[in-house]
Amino acid sequence: MLTKSSTELVRQRNSVLVLSVLRRHGALAHTEISDFTGLSSATISAITADLERAHIIEKSEQQAASGRGRPRVLLRQRRDCGYLIVVIISSDAVQYSLVDYAGKLIDRFSEERSHDPAGAARFVAGVRAGLSRILERSRISQEKVLLISISSKGLVNSTEPVLVWSPIFGSDQIDFESVLRPDWQAKVILDNETLLVAAALGAREEIVKGADFRSLAALSLGHSIGLGIVRRGGGQTGQEISAPNFGHMLHMAGGGLCRCGTRGCIEAYAGFYAILRSAFEVPLDTIPAKFVPVTELDKIAAKARQGHRTSTIAFRQAGLALGNGLSRMLSLTERMPIAITGPGTRYYDLLRQGLEEGLGQSHIVRMEGMPEIRVVADEPILVFEGHLNRALSVIDQDIVISGGQGGD
Repeated sequence: MLTKSSTELVRQRNSVLVLSVLRRHGALAHTEISDFTGLSSATISAITADLERAHIIEKSEQQAASGRGRPRVLLRQRRDCGYLIVVIISSDAVQYSLVDYAGKLIDRFSEERSHDPAGAARFVAGVRAGLSRILERSRISQEKVLLISISSKGLVNSTEPVLVWSPIFGSDQIDFESVLRPDWQAKVILDNETLLVAAALGAREEIVKGADFRSLAALSLGHSIGLGIVRRGGGQTGQEISAPNFGHMLHMAGGGLCRCGTRGCIEAYAGFYAILRSAFEVPLDTIPAKFVPVTELDKIAAKARQGHRTSTIAFRQAGLALGNGLSRMLSLTERMPIAITGPGTRYYDLLRQGLEEGLGQSHIVRMEGMPEIRVVADEPILVFEGHLNRALSVIDQDIVISGGQGGD
């Protein structure tokens, strides 16, 4: 026998399930929602009626292609139910996007990030100003913003929106909750950028492969080196996503100096600053450059493609460090496809030999063969997709819990 509290939990769970189906498939008819969720027609009627009364979803009519017969009644999210702000922090810029509850992009702009000694304090002030600016441009009241979703490279707290360490600010931690709370009542979440990339790739893969999808790794190449792993699992999302600190795994004891202050990290051989350092035969204990323009790497790559020995070796060493790291990852997990993303994909032809050599040193690869490796160049789109998937799911759950919507 269900208690009142357990009945309410079932109602909430079913409501979130309905909203997640609408997120994934778009506007649906009553019977389609029932088919996708496996819930009875009566339950769907109760849930959608409650959600419609609460102005969370709305009905629309779709006329048949023939123009005859009664139009189909479709259900979809109300765009004005609330808003999401996405903040993407990269090495040289911060991008702000305003999105409505239906996942439609309303406004977006980017601001260059200055590399000054004021560090985190000046950056935080800039973020507050950027958030205010995007609302002013769209004339949306602050109370209508339900969530602020932030991403960065580096280490993030698993339970709170705290940037623990980043290649941009080092060990200067930023607690975005406390930084924004005086002015903002919206919920604040923070994710590792490559975790969001893996989540987006996993969502795409699951649409194509369905139940055949098992796992996938996303390796991001650029100023920093990131890794995200997505695996089929339990829970409502059906996926388990993680972002191990891959770029700062040990590649060579006592090796090159990394931006994290340690010696011998994978990033100290494969990050943009590491390739630059190696190509110009700069001592490995030289303090790494905080930011290397892609144009500088393009020059080194052009020389490597023309047969310049030192430039060629720099990319091969980077590939070898990546391959060795991936071989350890596969040994600890399972053989899985690897998607190469990030601005470094433009040099994959120069990295490939070393990467495959490094991978080939693992027992699992020698036994089962080289994993599928694909290059996915649209990383910014993947990051944004990952934000939407995660943030809108959080908003759906919060709305249902706070409003007690649903049907049993």
